[in-house]
Amino acid sequence: MSRLRKNLIAAAVIAVIVGVNLPAVAGFASRQWHDYRINRDDYKARYGHWSFLDVPDEFKVNAIHAALLRTGKVLIVAGSGNNAANFDKGTFKTVLWDPTKPGQAGEFKMIDTPVDFFCAGHVLLPNGNLLIAGGTLRFEVLKSKVKRAGGALVVKNESPHIRRQLHPGTLIAAPSGRLYRTTAHITVPPAEKIESGVPGKARIKPSETKVFAESVVEGAPGVFTSPGGYVKYEIQGLTGREKRNLYAMGADMTLEKQDFQGIKDAYEFDPIAERYIKVQDMAEGRWYPTMTALPDGKVMTVSGLDTVGQITRDNEFYDPQTRTWIPGPKRFFPSYPALFLLDDDTLFFSGMSAGYGPGQLALRPPGIWDYRRDTDRLIKSAGGVGGMAPDEMEAFTPVPGLPEPELNETGASVLLPPAQDQRIMVMGGGPVGERQPGLPNATDRTAIIDLKQPAPRYVRGPDLSDPVRYPSAVLLPDDTVFSFNGSSDYRGRGDSDVLRAEVYRPKSNSFHEAAAPAVGRNYHAEGLLLPDGRVLSMGSDPLFADEAGTIPGSFDQRIEIYTPTYLYNGEKRPMITDGRRMLGMGSRAGFKTPDAERIQEVRLMRPSAVTHVTDVEQRSIKLEFTRVPTGIVVTVPTNPALAPPGWYMLFGVTAKGTPSPARWVHIGGDR
Repeated sequence: MSRLRKNLIAAAVIAVIVGVNLPAVAGFASRQWHDYRINRDDYKARYGHWSFLDVPDEFKVNAIHAALLRTGKVLIVAGSGNNAANFDKGTFKTVLWDPTKPGQAGEFKMIDTPVDFFCAGHVLLPNGNLLIAGGTLRFEVLKSKVKRAGGALVVKNESPHIRRQLHPGTLIAAPSGRLYRTTAHITVPPAEKIESGVPGKARIKPSETKVFAESVVEGAPGVFTSPGGYVKYEIQGLTGREKRNLYAMGADMTLEKQDFQGIKDAYEFDPIAERYIKVQDMAEGRWYPTMTALPDGKVMTVSGLDTVGQITRDNEFYDPQTRTWIPGPKRFFPSYPALFLLDDDTLFFSGMSAGYGPGQLALRPPGIWDYRRDTDRLIKSAGGVGGMAPDEMEAFTPVPGLPEPELNETGASVLLPPAQDQRIMVMGGGPVGERQPGLPNATDRTAIIDLKQPAPRYVRGPDLSDPVRYPSAVLLPDDTVFSFNGSSDYRGRGDSDVLRAEVYRPKSNSFHEAAAPAVGRNYHAEGLLLPDGRVLSMGSDPLFADEAGTIPGSFDQRIEIYTPTYLYNGEKRPMITDGRRMLGMGSRAGFKTPDAERIQEVRLMRPSAVTHVTDVEQRSIKLEFTRVPTGIVVTVPTNPALAPPGWYMLFGVTAKGTPSPARWVHIGGDR
């Protein structure tokens, strides 16, 4: 057979095979072309590059929380990982990842985890420890799964001489005689005796302790309805003085959905000892709280579902010097509110939150909170000082202009770089809950507020490339914001994740396309800046894999790392080779570098503590500097409200935006 004839026959056979398998061949060719294109040097220089982190199977967890520690290691906290079976077994996990260890993947380590930190709050303290508080006391029970009627009770104690422990399973009777069992252990403190200054005229203020109870019988027989609102419930098993002074108050016991409940537990994670350290419990249980660092080193802790599944307005301060909690000002915020410290020592609520709370816009306006005035009111109230006019007591100033305010759940908020500009941006979001009639499931809206303006108000910014909720937003050392991932529907329902990434440039007020990630991410997603200038992306907890809601989603445990364009621009990175670690507020400090002439900007960047795409800690502070023969001399800001005390990453940045590897420095406060 001639060579020509053989080739013709072979070509015909190949044509038949390709024709039969055209979709598969086309798909393979498309993937091959995509992989080739994204790995080209010119593509990386223009869009950056994503790569997978090779995590050993034994260290794969459901990443719910993440924090960058002053050691350069990343703490990945799962707790029960939104897994009721893990919760019931007491299986709680934390992984510590060290990216600096030799090898492409670095080094991983499991950390003993004492309680379920799932959906806790966290913040970095001045000494570099991570405060983590709250988490899960009880998983939610959907209405279709509720077997026993239940509800919240307030146990009251009218005696200043009685302190009582009530264990889970304590029986409490409604006026109708129906019996209910408590579901958690509580300590009922004594009543408070308030002296009036007149002998024999002391006033008794009953103590109040919340507890959830459920019917001893299943179904409708356990339902109790109180037409008059709150009624008195009798605690069983008490006698004598205890029976006279201890009782419970509550309303209805229903078969409605029973929400998650929060724990009071609080711990510090020590990055040097690499272990959790127990500290005093909070006064309130909290699930979905926000914690914000303050100028004096304390922490403001707000919101969260309490021990009976209700959003608390009893906020608290944490004092790291004494490792104790102090009552804070009462004010309502939805859960996981984006609450930023401003340079005048007020707090700004961007309007964005991550989960629970009523949808009425009147209860969740963005605004400026002078928490100190509210705290003064609390102190004066406790001391019996009154008589202040209501307008003098007002400490929250709403700000106008936020477009699409009904779409403020599950969006991102960032303090734009540099922090001195005091401009905050919100990105994306969706309606409260799963879906709302007449509202889109997600928005491409961004909005920016300049808080230095005499009458600050939001103005619409450039649109995102796609409507998304759960977008991650990470500050980069070149004064840009990396925005990525998200989904077009609630919790990625029906494979609605959007493989998007874009860079926002504040100077031009514009977005620019970046390389798209390979993994879609939605609920329980995190992103943070690493000390080497790359971005870590992990977590994703889709509700359903299909639109009909018949195929359960599965938590994505893969981790991706994005390398920005500034590491592919062909320029050698500047290096900071030596310098002081401890810097006082307003001090000047020298750093050795052979690249002083190339360094055009110096940035002080606070490390992230992120969950539910909410990260109120990250901020990038511009440092003034001068060049000297051996390097640079920087000037630290004098204002601790601009740079709260703690550990920061110091970056030198060239005119092309190329950052040095970070150098860790400590600013002010307790080391």
